[in-house]
Amino acid sequence: MAADGPGHSRVTAGCWLLLLTLLVLSFSCEACKRVTFTVPSKLEANTFVGRVNLDECLPSANLIHSSDPQFRIFGDGSVYTTNTVVLSPEKNIFIILLSDTQKGEKKNIVVLLKHQNTILKKRHLRETVLNRAKRRWAPIPCSLEENDLGPYPKHIQQVQTDAEQNYKVYYSIRGPGVDLEPLNLFFIVRDNGSLFVTRPVDREICASYELTALASTPDGYSVDFPLPLKITIEDQNDNAPIFTENPFQFEIFENCGAGTTVGQVCATDADEPDTLHTRLKYTIIEQQPPSPKLFSINPVTGVITTMATRSDREVMDRYRLILKVQDMDGQPFGLSTTSTCIISIGDVNDNLPTFKRTSYVTEVEENTNNVEILRLTVEDKDLINTPNWRANYTILRGNENGNFHIVTDPKTNEGILCVVKGLNYEEKRQVVLQIGVMNEAPFSGSGGSKTSGMSTTTVTVNVKDQDEGPECNPQVQTIHVKENSGLGTQVNGYKAYDPETRGNSGIRYRALNDPKGLFTIDEASGSIRILRTFDRESNAFKHSSYNVTVQASDKDGRTCTGTLRIVIDDENDNGPTVTRTDVTICKTQMNSAEIVAVDADDLINGPPFEFNLPSSSDRIGGAMWTLSRINDTATRISFRSDPALGSYKIPIEIKDRHGLSKTNILDVNVCDCIIPSDCTSRVAYRNEKDVRLGKWAILAMILGAALLACILFTLVCGTITGSPETKKTFPDDVAQQNLIVSNTEAPGDDSMYCSNGLTTQNVNTGCKLVLGEKNCQESFEMKGQHHLKCQGGGYHTLDSCKGGHQTLDPCRGGQVEVDNCRYYSEWQTFTQPRLGEESIRGHTD
Repeated sequence: MAADGPGHSRVTAGCWLLLLTLLVLSFSCEACKRVTFTVPSKLEANTFVGRVNLDECLPSANLIHSSDPQFRIFGDGSVYTTNTVVLSPEKNIFIILLSDTQKGEKKNIVVLLKHQNTILKKRHLRETVLNRAKRRWAPIPCSLEENDLGPYPKHIQQVQTDAEQNYKVYYSIRGPGVDLEPLNLFFIVRDNGSLFVTRPVDREICASYELTALASTPDGYSVDFPLPLKITIEDQNDNAPIFTENPFQFEIFENCGAGTTVGQVCATDADEPDTLHTRLKYTIIEQQPPSPKLFSINPVTGVITTMATRSDREVMDRYRLILKVQDMDGQPFGLSTTSTCIISIGDVNDNLPTFKRTSYVTEVEENTNNVEILRLTVEDKDLINTPNWRANYTILRGNENGNFHIVTDPKTNEGILCVVKGLNYEEKRQVVLQIGVMNEAPFSGSGGSKTSGMSTTTVTVNVKDQDEGPECNPQVQTIHVKENSGLGTQVNGYKAYDPETRGNSGIRYRALNDPKGLFTIDEASGSIRILRTFDRESNAFKHSSYNVTVQASDKDGRTCTGTLRIVIDDENDNGPTVTRTDVTICKTQMNSAEIVAVDADDLINGPPFEFNLPSSSDRIGGAMWTLSRINDTATRISFRSDPALGSYKIPIEIKDRHGLSKTNILDVNVCDCIIPSDCTSRVAYRNEKDVRLGKWAILAMILGAALLACILFTLVCGTITGSPETKKTFPDDVAQQNLIVSNTEAPGDDSMYCSNGLTTQNVNTGCKLVLGEKNCQESFEMKGQHHLKCQGGGYHTLDSCKGGHQTLDPCRGGQVEVDNCRYYSEWQTFTQPRLGEESIRGHTD
């Protein structure tokens, strides 16, 4: 029936507003696949509308809501009406909202409700149109108790459709329990839709059965849509709870505090969760041993805790609990199961190791090393072969010399006392040791003296006497011998003794090592005799001492070895000497030089020194030189007048503190220099040149002169036998060919000219060198300046004439003469300064 008027318009507007609101909700969060249900226009309260697959949208959803309060959504996706709903002819839409509060995810499912139409689909591909009124299936989902005793088959309920009013309807079902496993559990009466179960069911095997009911005409046409039919199996308390372990194993340490958690037990129940059938309660029904009662259990969580601190592993190291778990929240009619819990008590170091005896007595022979003398036994109640049980022994007193050592036997836990350094009966006949013991692990007990964690005992060690050989004690003995002692002088030597008699009778001595063979040892007394003279200042004595290795032996051949250290006492047999025998005084810069003296003798025979100049000569005495003291080992020598430059040999007498003197010759070089090293370098250069003028230099000079004479002779002969037209010119003064040495500083007639009529022009200076006829004349100044007489009356040095390239006419002897003259000049340049220096030295002397 159609409806007109303002009211109808308001309803239509409200429906569109609701539709718009639902669309906004659907877009506010992620939407899943839309679901469409075909339903009648009127739905009664608690009517099954359809099922939505929630797992396909949000499997982890824990909150499910409907945007329309007229519909209720169950966890399996079933949609039911909450009251009577009359659908409008327009579209009817509501939204199922899914939320996962832990992950913060939200999704929705849009549900569209459509009216049934009159088109029926024919099975087996046949279609026809049946005009029928709106109708619905009945009844709503049912339940079935598990383990029902019957009788069977047992009627569950009846399925009907209002299509029966118009058609002959046949009913059928399909799904698990019908044509799927378990087969033939359910069947339906074809004509009236009565549903039966054929045998008992078990909820723990299958909690529900999802069947589909079908209604069709005898010729195979469907008169209605398939009806989902869910049969829920109602739970019965037919499963007792079961512990997850049997037995449970836990461990706690002894003496732990009250309330310490031991462990947690757990049980499971196959019945339906969140019901009384699975609400469990835990109890301890027995403890072995029963006293003292140490443990309790939380009835809900199954956590076991301690009730007291009286657990002592040494009294009881294991407890056994009988546990019970019961469902129905512990009601007497609930099902229960028991299990065993084994609680082991762990060890702590609450017991000290104690010696079985308060004192021990043992003995050992003297001079015995690395030998076991005693085993000490202790008792410890803690767990064997653990750090709480293993003992550490310590010698607290009596082992100041390190003669003893104690270790632990890892198998027996005994203390093994050993002697590691031999004892001496003559020094100590009894040793009392105090030995303590404690565990490897720290002591955790309390009260009394046990807080120190150590137990002690006393060990008395008696030393047994034995017949011993001689004893070299001390190992190194020292004697003193004066240097320069006479041969055959006898002094005390090494002394060994018999430890039994404390004497040295019957002991024989011999030298095992005397590096220089300076001494001999008397066999009976051990005294030494000097075989060779020796000087303390010689290299044979290191730090003024000399070592001889001595062996002492008794009549039984037992020996000992020692070292005799012979200290050489100094004699004042060395006078002081200067450290340098030559000094340089730069006359223009200073008038003095320092003199340092040393004495090879010991300090008691050394400084302070006394420096003196002899008074036998005024030249070296107080009139010209003087000494001034600087310190105990040094003085300063200085000149008073103005000495000439040169070297002076000055004797200086130096006395030590005891008056032993020695005269040292000091070579003082008075020099014109800035620093002494300048004069030293000059002297070194002169000495170097003096060495060059040795016998080989003189021989080379003679050979050079002979060669020069031969060349000159050849040139003369060549000139005489030359062209008659050539004018022969000889110098007027043949004496000028000789070497002239002048001892004066005035310049001589240092010129050279040649008379063979040939001239050469110096390219750079224009100086012409006149080449003589087979002879040259050269004179020298003392300073070594060589001049050549050039054409035109001028004089030039040989070097200036050599500055440019010399070009000679191709005449006889020209080039040879120039070379000969140059060689002669260079030789003369080498010898002349040395001859001048010798001349000056002769004047000085």
